Amino acid sequence: MTGAALLLLASANCWSSGMQTVPDGYTKVARQQGVPPEALYSVALQESSRTLPRGVRPWPWTLNVAGKGYRYKTRLEAWQALQVFMKTHSLKRIDVGIAQVNLGWNGDHFTSTWEALDPYTNLNAAAVILRECWDRKPGSWLDAAGCYHHPAGGQAAARYRSFIRTRLATLQSPPSQPAPADNSPAPAPVQLADNAPVPAATSNTGFVWIEPRSPRP
Repeated sequence: MTGAALLLLASANCWSSGMQTVPDGYTKVARQQGVPPEALYSVALQESSRTLPRGVRPWPWTLNVAGKGYRYKTRLEAWQALQVFMKTHSLKRIDVGIAQVNLGWNGDHFTSTWEALDPYTNLNAAAVILRECWDRKPGSWLDAAGCYHHPAGGQAAARYRSFIRTRLATLQSPPSQPAPADNSPAPAPVQLADNAPVPAATSNTGFVWIEPRSPRP
């Protein structure tokens, strides 16, 4: 994730038909980690976009296994498919969720594979990784986005920067607001567990989650 200007369409049109604004949920998560909201949203668009009646949106029930993308109707379906893929593929070959976080390299951001598919948890992990990329080499959020995709750099990172630049060109910047201080120590990483979702969590699996939403007052 990189960036300096992006947005999410609040209309029913495809992203290519007009400018978008970044949804509040993405803005909240990004600012908590000191990341430009446009950068985080652009990364999510690039990683998991799906064309919906309301336009192109990041889709949370997305997996990528060995370079092939899979999109599912519900969180439970995506989780069940993930359990099967994990038996035949290295975790370093599996990306999950709305921001396609790699389980092998960054699975320590999650306490379980079910949690990894939670949109807010997944976005927060992506924002943390993006910020870490920026901190290693400050100066360009586009470069940070390239690092998010391919930390080793090279052509893969350069190509990804180009994709993010295109996404950013379709976005409007949200109102300027200072990012929170970044000096607090990060919590200790936890082991990736393969816990099955608890019944309470599966009760809402039929809900089609389209974009992060700010919590209601």
